[in-house]
Amino acid sequence: MLDHYFKTLNSDLKTQGIATPQLIVDDAALQQNIQYIQTKIVQGEQLKPRLVVKSLASIDLLQLLSEKLNTQRFMVFHLPHIQLILENFSAADLLLGKPMPAQAARTFYAQNSTWTKANIQWLIDTKERLLQYLEIAKDYAISLHVNIEIDVGLHRGGVQSETQFAEMLSVIQQYPQYLKLSGLMGYDAHVTKIPSIIKKPDQAYQESQQIYLNYQKVIQMQFPALWNCDLCFNGGGSPTFTFHVSESVCNDLSFGSMLLKPSDFESESLKSLQPALWIAAPVLKVLPFAQLPAMPLLNKLPHKSKALFIYGGYWLADYVYPNQCRPHLLYGRSSNQELVNVSRNCDIQVDDFVFLRPTQSEAILPQFSELKLYKQHAFETWQTFRE
Repeated sequence: MLDHYFKTLNSDLKTQGIATPQLIVDDAALQQNIQYIQTKIVQGEQLKPRLVVKSLASIDLLQLLSEKLNTQRFMVFHLPHIQLILENFSAADLLLGKPMPAQAARTFYAQNSTWTKANIQWLIDTKERLLQYLEIAKDYAISLHVNIEIDVGLHRGGVQSETQFAEMLSVIQQYPQYLKLSGLMGYDAHVTKIPSIIKKPDQAYQESQQIYLNYQKVIQMQFPALWNCDLCFNGGGSPTFTFHVSESVCNDLSFGSMLLKPSDFESESLKSLQPALWIAAPVLKVLPFAQLPAMPLLNKLPHKSKALFIYGGYWLADYVYPNQCRPHLLYGRSSNQELVNVSRNCDIQVDDFVFLRPTQSEAILPQFSELKLYKQHAFETWQTFRE
């Protein structure tokens, strides 16, 4: 099946006169993934979907997903992306996915005075950072929405004790004209990463959920004035998407990469999703075998592989077509003209394409200025975020 798919894609690229490396999104696979997510979101009806911008960094792609999933909630990890989203989505609700240095937030407001009332939830992980943001709010006479990062077991920072949490809530309660609690964010990617021999995913998930619930109770019991039905309790991510849609203490669910399903997101819980993202790289040279510099004796040995030099290379991606296509172990990697071995019997010519599957979408998207949406033998060009 994949053999036929890549042969057709190779032919369609050449028919369109494309002769440079391309990042391709397969429309059929993308639409199937969207339908799967639509079904799951309906089942977990209390969960509002939030699109992770870094993993889907193209306005065209985000606009399609926003419409299909009926959301303008976005998780943003990079300062320049804030303005891009606000300019393109009139009802954008932004949640920062990592704590920004206070100077970054100050720079944003200094350069974007028209966005002082935009719906931005700044992620705060410590009391010290909260006090820095308080000074920004005072200097610009604005009210900042504050979402507190809590550690639910990943141990990548964030609040780790109820005492620390209460101290931060006290500051927010003390300065209501400048700080507004908008919710909590607890990222739980560890749930599916811990080896099962140490802890089963179901157990790790339930433990992370209990931690999350405990922090919610602190707000309810100790700071009832800060509690309201509009609080954003964000969690999840592609690895734990299926856990949350089954049962969750959260009401806001982030995901992104799973829609394109790069290889790092191959897991039992995401087996229903299809790979939708490929790199196509033109073949520049075809040699009968790889000749290693200063090692002429090896040239006389029998060779089972042909050598290709391709346009580009060394991406965070795995070669998937032709079959048994792989970098040469001794020749070394190259991002300019990578040497790739293929079977001696492989029928591949100069100007054909080899295909790779990215391991991550967030690492690959900024390396290409365009995405090519592949649909019914044709290609639609989408722009990506290059910053």
